Amino acid sequence: MGRVKTMMIKRSANKLLKEYKSSFNSDFNYNKNQVVKFADIRSKKIKNVLAGYITRLIKRGVQSNKL
Repeated sequence: MGRVKTMMIKRSANKLLKEYKSSFNSDFNYNKNQVVKFADIRSKKIKNVLAGYITRLIKRGVQSNKL
C-alpha cells in the first residue's frame, strides 16, 4: 500500500489543477515552483507533498470529476 494523502492535499491539488492546469507538467521540480507561485504555502513539507501529488495526477492523466 502507498501513502495516504490527506483531504487538504487532495482539495488543494484539485483546486490548483482546476484553475491553472496548463501551468503544471510532469516535472516535480517545475511543479514545486508553480505551487509556490500560485498558493500561499509556508510549510516546505506541505509544498512538496502537494507538488508531488499534482505531478502524480498529471503523469497518470487522471481527470477528476471535480476538475
